[in-house]
Amino acid sequence: MSITRRQALIAGSALAGASLLPGRLLAQSKQVSLAFGPVSPVYAIGMIAELKGYFKDEGLDSKLITGNAGTFGRQTLAAGQALFAHGDASHPLQLGARGKPCKILLATEMVCSYANIMVRQDLHDSGINSVEKLADYKRPDGAKPIVAATAIGSGTWVFGTYVFEARGLGDKVNWVAGGGTNTMFPSLQTKQFDAIMAPPSWIVEVEKKGFGKTIYDTSKPGVFEKDFGGTLPVLVIYTLQDTVEQDKALAQAYVNAIYRAMAFVKAAPLAEVQALVTPKYFSGIDPDAVNAELGFDKSTWAYDGVIDKTAFERGARPWYRKGTDIPATKYEDAVDMSFLQAARAKYK
Repeated sequence: MSITRRQALIAGSALAGASLLPGRLLAQSKQVSLAFGPVSPVYAIGMIAELKGYFKDEGLDSKLITGNAGTFGRQTLAAGQALFAHGDASHPLQLGARGKPCKILLATEMVCSYANIMVRQDLHDSGINSVEKLADYKRPDGAKPIVAATAIGSGTWVFGTYVFEARGLGDKVNWVAGGGTNTMFPSLQTKQFDAIMAPPSWIVEVEKKGFGKTIYDTSKPGVFEKDFGGTLPVLVIYTLQDTVEQDKALAQAYVNAIYRAMAFVKAAPLAEVQALVTPKYFSGIDPDAVNAELGFDKSTWAYDGVIDKTAFERGARPWYRKGTDIPATKYEDAVDMSFLQAARAKYK
């Protein structure tokens, strides 16, 4: 009988979870991994679960695997190199459309922190201070303005393109893949990009360096809701459907750990959360930038992880459009809240 790579991964975790000792069986941690984009505070919830020891408490030995863009998590999960991923909710839907059905297990963000748009400082100084004015701008050679997302197909691309399309401006800008801070910031400074999509931490760094200014800021009340119709699942923890079906206990343990991390962030002062994650993960980042990103969800969300059918269906606006390659997907086919419900019942 043949087995899939995913079945082998799960079976390997189970075998690694126990070793024979004289007279008894000693349980050990199951090895699991979480894949996501750049080491950014927007993905801090997995780091917090690790640092607080919640994974170990749940019998898991969890490894964090990081890349340069949000699409990294999707690609790593699809390749069988990770069992869970943290990323934009469009990613598991994209995988499902490509024959790898996924289950979204909980949300970690319901207002998009990375849908912000920043323009070059010189353009802002010349009066380009809105999405509409940016769309009307022409480069010196007469070309459309160049807007950079982290990657084409990434969450920044999904939300950014929607903002322009919702205002009838979708055909007035050119989109490129900008990568992470090492490429985004210099390209904005040197005028290769006219605007970039930016999470809160980037906003702080870019404005301090004098490279650009924000013209679309989802941290301001009503901005996101106006264009998107309300809250919707933005960042989520997800896994392949095979994992849920083959090891429910593993999926439950993972959701338990992430939920406990969210409960900690909700209850703890922001300074305490920042002090926890900064030494290992953000020592080289401007503290104000880290603070801005960690604080975004505190001001916009309840930290319960819940995705109801109404919020999911609201995601149809950015998800099911030309270019996203995402077919309309039923809530029941994409979302499984049973593990979150069990975690919430256990850790009231």
